[in-house]
Amino acid sequence: MASAGYRVAVVGATTPSGSELIRILEERNFPVRELVPFVTNGSLDKSTQYREEGLPLQELKPGAFTGIDISFFTADEKTSREFVRQAQAQGSLVIDTSPVFRLDRDIPLVVPEINADAITGRRGIIASPSPSTIQLVLSLMPIHRKATVKRVIVSVYEAISDAGETAMNELTEQIADLFNFNEARSQVFPHQIAFDAVPQTGLFLDNAYTSEELQIVTETKRIMADEGIRICATTAYIPVFFSHSLSVNIETERKIDPDAARKLLEGAPGIVVEDNPAAGVYPLAVYATGKDECFVGRIRQDLSVETGIALWSAMDNIRKGTALNAVQIAEHAMSMAG
Repeated sequence: MASAGYRVAVVGATTPSGSELIRILEERNFPVRELVPFVTNGSLDKSTQYREEGLPLQELKPGAFTGIDISFFTADEKTSREFVRQAQAQGSLVIDTSPVFRLDRDIPLVVPEINADAITGRRGIIASPSPSTIQLVLSLMPIHRKATVKRVIVSVYEAISDAGETAMNELTEQIADLFNFNEARSQVFPHQIAFDAVPQTGLFLDNAYTSEELQIVTETKRIMADEGIRICATTAYIPVFFSHSLSVNIETERKIDPDAARKLLEGAPGIVVEDNPAAGVYPLAVYATGKDECFVGRIRQDLSVETGIALWSAMDNIRKGTALNAVQIAEHAMSMAG
């Protein structure tokens, strides 16, 4: 590392995830010598704020990563497919938050609280998992290490920010239309999302699961390094702007009671336990928004199996689920580089 820090690129600097990532770099005092904000579309006459300074947006084009030490990709899949390998070839450590490289066995898929040892240094590509997967493995892994998880049923109630700024705009517009007695128009989502739940995130596959659902299954097994875990995932968009909520049923090989599970989770990195249902204390998306942690509660026995635990969690999908996870990966990689 140069004494003054790193040259850092953020691809998709004006996306919700990119903007949040830039804020986190500043909040965590990441050693940035120069921040280079790239955009893939939109106006180049605008700027982004970093350390009270307006930085001009730059156009992403071939050769753009010369001299860049770390490249964060927070744009779409098309951009990652076109430019991630270029950034790697030009000597940059690339941390990609898109789905493009998550299932590539030659590329680490990392949640630092779980498998930071998969980070091998400061060159190459590291993939950040989907926000839903990050949220799931943070609560699964402490239980898995103690009682061995056999089977998981997870229902994911996804915030629409996962689908980008146009999705958030669509929800806002639909609410306004409906309150003004106009028909809600849908372009991003296949159906009205305002005041509804749409059980489709991603494309439907031949087996009737969506691409997002199977992605959660595969990514979870990779991160937990256990292909034997049986997982069934159901995902749905709900009319919430930020923070996913998960309902999780966990079957283990060895019986673990709720109190023991609660203590394990209380001691786990990245987890905050909020679990006093009688007093109305449990994780809520509205309170998880803007926070760094995954909030877990409603920890109880799963009455449908002998060795089962059920729980509920909420986590900010943009902050921890995308931006913070990527920055934490970079922090670990740089610490390894010395």
